[in-house]
Amino acid sequence: MKEWTERFAIRINPGRLRSHLERFADHLADTGYQDLTISGYLRSVAHFGFWITQGDIALEEIDDNTLKGFETHRCECPYLPRWTGRARSYMARINRFVDFLAHDGLVPSRKVPTVSQSLVLAEYRNWLCDHRGLTKSTIDRYVGLTSRLLSELGDDPGQYTAAAIRECVCVQASCCSRGQAKCIVTALRSFLKFLASQGRLRADLVSAVPALPQWRLSSLPRYLLEEDIERLIGSCDRDDPCGVRDRAVLLLLSRLGLRASDIVTLRIEDVDWRRGRLRVLGKGRRECRLPLPQEVGDALLTYLQSARPEAPVDQVFLCSNAPWRPFAGSMVVSSIVAAALRRAGIENPPSRGASLLRHSAATTMLRAGLDLEGVGAILRHRSVDMTAHYAKVDVETLAEVSQPWPGGESC
Repeated sequence: MKEWTERFAIRINPGRLRSHLERFADHLADTGYQDLTISGYLRSVAHFGFWITQGDIALEEIDDNTLKGFETHRCECPYLPRWTGRARSYMARINRFVDFLAHDGLVPSRKVPTVSQSLVLAEYRNWLCDHRGLTKSTIDRYVGLTSRLLSELGDDPGQYTAAAIRECVCVQASCCSRGQAKCIVTALRSFLKFLASQGRLRADLVSAVPALPQWRLSSLPRYLLEEDIERLIGSCDRDDPCGVRDRAVLLLLSRLGLRASDIVTLRIEDVDWRRGRLRVLGKGRRECRLPLPQEVGDALLTYLQSARPEAPVDQVFLCSNAPWRPFAGSMVVSSIVAAALRRAGIENPPSRGASLLRHSAATTMLRAGLDLEGVGAILRHRSVDMTAHYAKVDVETLAEVSQPWPGGESC
């Protein structure tokens, strides 16, 4: 016992929790935590153990009130500074330890509060999954936006009017970006279609949702020059596991034009090493197989063999900090791109998200001479018009087909 307490620098007596700390340390180590992090956990738990022992609180009496009392007590415990109130991160360690004991039946299981969701939203979620075939991330976004809209519209669809629907959209869209406003409009229109399909709403009210003015493909794609892309990829430290992972992610984004969601959902079995292909499940659950360039395949293999933590999950890319888990969402991939931009010293990039490298990949392929259909096939566009959007940045090719101004004078 003395050996591991000294190893993790535990000075305070954990009291009646002493016999459980070593098992908890083993659990954290098996999860992938390093000694420094485990030490922080154990010191916090030892403090909690000392406090409940001094207060003569048995394990079976630990509940939310006990944790609240520990969080707010004025500390006079040995080897600790005198203060009132524990930090959120401090209490997160205690809560994890209590959940660990509850899993073994040593303390009463706590009821985890859940966000109440109205019956209509639950039915809407099932409808999106069963009848629309949307992915979980899209469903979560639609349901989340709709819950906000219901606070404006109310829970009774029979009371909805065209004026109320338009007012709701105007209020919600006035305090967000154009892209977010488009998502709000799409989610509301989808929700009203659901209500109409259930006979709870007049079908003509679906058309009451106002459309946001937008000129299709009117903007220029945001991209990086080829030399900047190489600087971005070269900024990754190949001697660091996190750098090896980030390099593989950046190569997939910049060479194959993958979306951030493609990176998040990519699984080990999606890589066909024998044929040199990559299976991607994109928007609308459309499956596509892309060629795997040698450089990208080498980077991916290096990550899987030497840098990826051993974890019982199928996703290729995992977070670099324990516990080992897949990326939580597309924002993690965008943060990898943003960090690489800072390391490479690329100032004032047109954007800092994963889509920047997708746009750059399309622009590079067009400038290399690949036709629109070929680029569209790699980017998995449903319409060639979407791919033609990238042709607007190919100034040299546009100059070849431009016509002289009538009359021979410049405009």
